[in-house]
Amino acid sequence: MANQLLKGKKGIIFGALDERSIAWKTALEAVAEGAEIVLTNAPIALRMGKINELAAQCNAQVIPADATSDADLDALMVKSMEILGGKVDFILHSIGMSPNVRKTIPYTESNHENFLKTLDISALSLHRVLQAAMKADAINEWGSVVALSYIAAQRTFPGYNDMADAKAVLESIARSFGYHYGFKKKVRVNTISQSPTVTTAGSGVSGFDVFYSYADKMSPLGNASAEDCAKYCIMFFSDYTRMVTMQNLFHDGGFSNTGVSAMIVEDLQKANG
Repeated sequence: MANQLLKGKKGIIFGALDERSIAWKTALEAVAEGAEIVLTNAPIALRMGKINELAAQCNAQVIPADATSDADLDALMVKSMEILGGKVDFILHSIGMSPNVRKTIPYTESNHENFLKTLDISALSLHRVLQAAMKADAINEWGSVVALSYIAAQRTFPGYNDMADAKAVLESIARSFGYHYGFKKKVRVNTISQSPTVTTAGSGVSGFDVFYSYADKMSPLGNASAEDCAKYCIMFFSDYTRMVTMQNLFHDGGFSNTGVSAMIVEDLQKANG
């Protein structure tokens, strides 16, 4: 049941593609909690996904914007404030794509042009969004920006490929920009490191099904769902976390602090006869 945690707040949600995406579920949750939002994604994603269905459910407008384009992001900030009638209180950055992953190119054989695209789309886009917001003075004081990350930023998961490097850069940008934005406008910037999640993007990683099962067995609470991640995002948009910034918060059922679980040991014992 909604508690109106975001009553009177306004926000921008990047990256909703279809009903499986965390951004999609966060948008629905934000509106249920009393927020007004605008939705945005790259023009190609708007053609591929179902964002107009989400917009109808959320009574929200959709603004096309390429997160690797400064001009698009500048226009997005202005348009969002026009539509919402003022500055925003929160932004969700749920953006990630790797051409090397899509083309199943191994990490050690990365095409470096692809690698640069991965970094630009999946990490530098956060810097661009924050820069555009600061330039337009688009976020209210004590506003909140959340970007979605993954534990591969700290530990090696071979199938995650160059996205791991992108997530490490993403988290560093959150800390660095969070410092400047905090002193300038009291805006907080955090990343949430989510469990493996069955989304269109996540499912594209090689061996995802096997790793999803492994992580579920490793985590004392099991894998965190996209719905629960959406609720966690809402908490970071709310005033309950107004003094939390420059952090990477793990939302993974305990996976990040578990060395090995009894379930995994039992599976290995069975496999070894």
